[in-house]
Amino acid sequence: MHDPAARDADEAASAFSHPTVAPDTTAPYGPHPDQVVDFYAPRGDTAGAPLVVALHGGAWRERYDRAHLTPFVDFLARRGFAVANVEYRRGGLLPRQGGGGPVAGRWPDTFDDVAAALDALPGLARTHLPTADLRRTVLTGHSAGGHLALWAASRHVLPPSSPWHTPSAASLRGVVALAPIADFTTAVALDVCDGAVRQLLGGEGQLTARAAATDPAALLPTGVATTLVQGRDDIVVPQAVAEAYVDAAARAGETVGLTLLEGVGHFPLIDPAADACAVVAEEIAQLAY
Repeated sequence: MHDPAARDADEAASAFSHPTVAPDTTAPYGPHPDQVVDFYAPRGDTAGAPLVVALHGGAWRERYDRAHLTPFVDFLARRGFAVANVEYRRGGLLPRQGGGGPVAGRWPDTFDDVAAALDALPGLARTHLPTADLRRTVLTGHSAGGHLALWAASRHVLPPSSPWHTPSAASLRGVVALAPIADFTTAVALDVCDGAVRQLLGGEGQLTARAAATDPAALLPTGVATTLVQGRDDIVVPQAVAEAYVDAAARAGETVGLTLLEGVGHFPLIDPAADACAVVAEEIAQLAY
């Protein structure tokens, strides 16, 4: 049997081997350099193309930006989707003796940015993707970006006192979350991405209070059509995390789709060279059309 760590390394190497694909246009949604959206026009017949809003992963850490997702968003554009690739502020270095290590997320900036980007996107898309059909918008994200996609679709569930609350659900056809960090309790128990959830929320002392407003599994039901796509052999964000979210949704009276892919780890979901990437595009199309 192939060693899981070696397979994961091979899959990551393939996903990160593709050249970065430049966007057609870029627009800011705020003053910070990371508060930008890259737009990719659909290739071919562009009239009435669905809009896919994409949020990249990388454990909410600064070293992983939207560039590594560009082969995936270009893959979607070549399949006829209009795509918005969202950047947001991430964690920098964690001070410690002997040098800094990567910290996950910036509180509350990461959530501020995703909320602001989603609020600004309809107006930006009308300017930069004028042929897109905004009535057919699907939100997607990979890993930590999958978490942010699920969270962004649940802002109407937040209490009105929350700065991220919206009075109604976002105008979405649905969410396709790819190997998402979707259930914080399970992710913390499994130490997903070397303590990334704890770091995102500011440490153990903040975990419970802040998770109540940011853990997708705590913000159910959403009333938004949702599908999770998960590799059974994922050792980065294991299948148990997705299953915990699906179970939480069921307890809340909501049905969430879960597509499990055999022989697939974490990275093939965003790798245009992998069959799993075509499965993801089909899941998006099923919601968009």
